[in-house]
Amino acid sequence: MKYLSVTVFEDRRTDDALVVAAGRGDRAALEAFYRRHLGAVTAFHLRRTGRRELAFDLTAETFAAVVVASPRFDPELGSAVGWLFGIAANKLRGSLRRGRVEEDARLRLGLEPVVLEDADLERVDELASIVGEDRLADLLALLPEAQRDAILAHVVDDRSYEEIADDLDCSQAVVRQRVARGLRTMRTRLEGTR
Repeated sequence: MKYLSVTVFEDRRTDDALVVAAGRGDRAALEAFYRRHLGAVTAFHLRRTGRRELAFDLTAETFAAVVVASPRFDPELGSAVGWLFGIAANKLRGSLRRGRVEEDARLRLGLEPVVLEDADLERVDELASIVGEDRLADLLALLPEAQRDAILAHVVDDRSYEEIADDLDCSQAVVRQRVARGLRTMRTRLEGTR
């Protein structure tokens, strides 16, 4: 019952207040903001992409960016909802850019697109729900520096493989490999602790 009263209390705060509090480390505020806007952000992405799996991924990326950027949120520059949907729009644009590049590469290699089944989506949702920020930071800290930096640059900073490769003076294939290996290692460690 105590949890319910906390949730009701959190839901009464304004969006701006929730994001400011989340930026100061208040996880309950972040959760309340997430719950309040999850449906709208998912619908935003689904309407624009028409693909459930992609909408799910983009929604996850949007809220991951919210976690990272919330300490920099300034309500004097605009509303939290406008800020949130600005992030969502940026994630969508980045996805469209990446998608064109990745689709071209996939076609050149003759690979079939990966299709997620309902069970896969449920597993992703389940895994996402058990990993808090601290656990994610711990998993990243265990990776070799090159893999950690590649994941942070591509997933968190939403930089293209091409940009990262240029900065590191290496090939895009090397960057892709670092991201893939790092994510695979994180997933294996996460599943091993369940």
